Amino acid sequence: MPGVSGDDERLRAMRREYSDAGLLEADLPADPLELFQRWFDEAQSAGVHEPNAVVVATATPHGVPSSRLVLLKGLSPSGFVFFTNTASRKGGELAANPHCALLFPWHALERQVRVEGRAEMLAPAEVESYFASRPHGARVGAHASRQSRPVNGRDALEADYEALLQRYPEGEDVPVPEEWGGYRVRPEVLEFWQGRPSRLHDRLVYTRDGESWSTRRLAP
Repeated sequence: MPGVSGDDERLRAMRREYSDAGLLEADLPADPLELFQRWFDEAQSAGVHEPNAVVVATATPHGVPSSRLVLLKGLSPSGFVFFTNTASRKGGELAANPHCALLFPWHALERQVRVEGRAEMLAPAEVESYFASRPHGARVGAHASRQSRPVNGRDALEADYEALLQRYPEGEDVPVPEEWGGYRVRPEVLEFWQGRPSRLHDRLVYTRDGESWSTRRLAP
């Protein structure tokens, strides 16, 4: 293809020196979620766009992976919470194989956090509470979108949405769709990555060890 070699050269030349503060073993609290909260707060204070945007990676029982961005909507000692259509591709893969991974890419701070764990579905009361807090249009949109399944064009999707707006006008209660819910990812591994000069980045990993956590450093 014309221009491919030139594009490759530009990609190879794309590099920057990482120079922000590092992450040392002495900086690590006993609980990795405490460090995650600290980094999240710093990302928010730094003006990172949607610091709660997280890549969720799932896989089929045969090991075929897929990934997509969702928004983190809850964090507690039990884990990381997000909401979605449970009949979507990710919902189907989590039903068959609850092992998944999360990635928070905070490029502006030269940081990323990687999480490995198991996803479990939230109780209906938690789902209903969050769904009720969403904007009216988003609640109606959840009914209009049969996520991950083929749709006969943009016009068909918008027609379904407009019909549902007639059914659920502004101010009316919008029930939770049957195929909509939430997941809590209970972490087993968390890796904190901090960019450093000369590509000697800091990679410090927490691994669950019963009720506590062990830590180790990985080569960058």
